[in-house]
Amino acid sequence: MSKNEKLVESITSMDEDFAQWYTDIVKKAGLIEYTSVKGCMVIRPYGYAIWENMQKILDARFKELGHENVCMPMFIPESLLNKEKDHVKGFAPEVAWVTQGGSEKLEERLCVRPTSETLFCEHYANIVHSYRDLPKLYNQWVSVVRWEKTTRPFLRSREFLWQEGHTIHATAEEAIEETERMLNVYADFCEQALAMPVVKGKKTESDKFAGAVSTYAIEALMHDGKALQAGTSHYFGDGFAKAFGITYTDQNNTVRTPHQTSWGVTTRLIGAIIMTHGDDNGLVLPPAVAPIQVVIIPVAQHKEGVLEKANELYNELKAAGIRVKLDDSEQSPGWKYSEYEMKGVPLRIEVGPRDIEEGHCVAVERHNRNKTFIPFGELVEKVNERLKAVHDGMYRKALENQERRTYACRSTDEINKALAEKGDGFVKAMWCGDEACEDKVKELTGAGSRCIPFEQEHIDDKCVCCGKPAKCMVIWGKAY
Repeated sequence: MSKNEKLVESITSMDEDFAQWYTDIVKKAGLIEYTSVKGCMVIRPYGYAIWENMQKILDARFKELGHENVCMPMFIPESLLNKEKDHVKGFAPEVAWVTQGGSEKLEERLCVRPTSETLFCEHYANIVHSYRDLPKLYNQWVSVVRWEKTTRPFLRSREFLWQEGHTIHATAEEAIEETERMLNVYADFCEQALAMPVVKGKKTESDKFAGAVSTYAIEALMHDGKALQAGTSHYFGDGFAKAFGITYTDQNNTVRTPHQTSWGVTTRLIGAIIMTHGDDNGLVLPPAVAPIQVVIIPVAQHKEGVLEKANELYNELKAAGIRVKLDDSEQSPGWKYSEYEMKGVPLRIEVGPRDIEEGHCVAVERHNRNKTFIPFGELVEKVNERLKAVHDGMYRKALENQERRTYACRSTDEINKALAEKGDGFVKAMWCGDEACEDKVKELTGAGSRCIPFEQEHIDDKCVCCGKPAKCMVIWGKAY
């Protein structure tokens, strides 16, 4: 079988129609099913298992840093939501409201949480009184509702799963440190677990979270050159605390106002994996979050000793903690190859009569179809080596795509030319800091500001839009 041979004919080519390619994959790989409510989806077992593996890795990391999981209510009284005016203004267009309970109209409307800042603030006002009560490092794994007009599975839905961290600290310095630390946790997770390179930076004032002093984000570049915001971390300062009357008494018996943060990632990351690594045969999953890391395919399984050897390999890998599946169904090996290609299983092990005679099995890597022979006596060691090679190869490929589609531009004409000739991608260009110029760049090029990257480069002295002295370099791009 050729490395370039297309095994799954029912998936639209990404070059032909990227949006349809994406939809084909989420459906045919068994990740989601649509429901009778627009924008609300069933996350099927295979899709949910990917999320569970993400959750397991992140949750362990959060707890290593001292965070505790809590669970806030789903409903927020309208009066509570209205306590922070910038916050409620930012979310008002997306809020879903409950106006009736049973057969009776509610005295006060209840918001179905789009995010939980106000709930955490109400709670903190009740439990934070002294410096001894700080910090509180909380996180929750829940679903939220935002009434989006345009929806797409995982990327933008009306109900989605996420984690939202909410912390409260005695000083601004501690809260800012927490904000930056959690952004780095997300960046490391994307690169080390999802094999997805990201750009870390600060959002512009116009693009920050409603009610935040500053918002930091990680931005990833998809196959088609569009940007995807993969995670955010917000520094709230003391604005929420003042709005909700949260105070504490310090060591000198002086009443102080604490400072807060919030940070989160969502099931959007599943969409990011698809659009960063997937190909025309389906999913390509990073080993760290793949529900099945290794699939064993017996070849000529009706022949003596083949199934026995396949089971032996299965038990050995399972005992080593590797997520492994043995497919001993009556389907042909070719059908199985196609099935697990589509599901993105990182490593396929083939074993047949000739392999048994020669004392090895064949390992095929999903992302590039490279084949290696693994001696039976070195199975676990070599499989772990191959899984690491798969991750590293996936990361390199994604990084090459990002670097190849990142353009330095000095004018909006250059931006338009680069995007037209080379395709969508990240644009590095200087900015004067004026929001009017930020809006004008998007109007003229279609590329909005993604972030002000922490790693600054000097592209030019002048703003890409107005020609006035530039203050910083911005990453611009078309986005999901």
